[in-house]
Amino acid sequence: MPKYRGIFPGTFTMGNVVCGFIAILTTFEGHITTACWFVILAAFLDALDGKVARLSGSASQFGVELDSLADFLSFGVAPAFLVYATKFSSLGKWGWVPPIVFIMAAAYRLARFNLLADTEEKRDFIGLPVPMAALTVVSFIIFSYNLWENLRYGEILISIIILLSFLMVSQIQYDTIPDRYDRLSDRIKLVILLIAGVAIIFSPRLLLFPIISLYILYGMIREFYRLFHVGVDKVSAHSYRRRQNKGFSDDEQEI
Repeated sequence: MPKYRGIFPGTFTMGNVVCGFIAILTTFEGHITTACWFVILAAFLDALDGKVARLSGSASQFGVELDSLADFLSFGVAPAFLVYATKFSSLGKWGWVPPIVFIMAAAYRLARFNLLADTEEKRDFIGLPVPMAALTVVSFIIFSYNLWENLRYGEILISIIILLSFLMVSQIQYDTIPDRYDRLSDRIKLVILLIAGVAIIFSPRLLLFPIISLYILYGMIREFYRLFHVGVDKVSAHSYRRRQNKGFSDDEQEI
């Protein structure tokens, strides 16, 4: 039985692959919001396969590699093709640029995740996770179609694609979903997740994009706050050293 444990998480991973491919096909057929929901379903299956692998004790390097390939299709290629087909195709060859940048950033982020899968990534995500970037794109499209029945404000979508690409390759830390809730901070995360999940269930078309945006903004604000304090500490340390050096110089002159 132990050697067949990998079948369970592998099933969810293959479901992720199928959803990503169907999202591309439905985009090609012009069913834009349907394609978006298939990307969201792929993200749900992607979240499950890792949990199932850890619970069943079947996590392996093969599973990590397979999961990354599935993620590249569902959360790299599929969203890029989706935004190109819906908005950027009218720009000619210049419309290739944002989707290509997004795909390159997703590929880089997934490769880096594989290298860090057994180290820092277990505590926090280094850079915005690729599934979260894809969810931001498709939830914005669903949000737009729900309000205006089409995709408006293409300049905002371009800005979102560029920002997400930067965040994926950045060193900004984003919280993971904890496996255990022993610490108070993890329990707070659980409560926030439950509240967000209930809100999304009641109105997914309107609330999914704002809630994901809050998660992204929280990581950015926390990183700016950390950098600010690092800068203040460096300035304080530099000033302290200067005062110390000046004190030594004065003592030498008195001698």
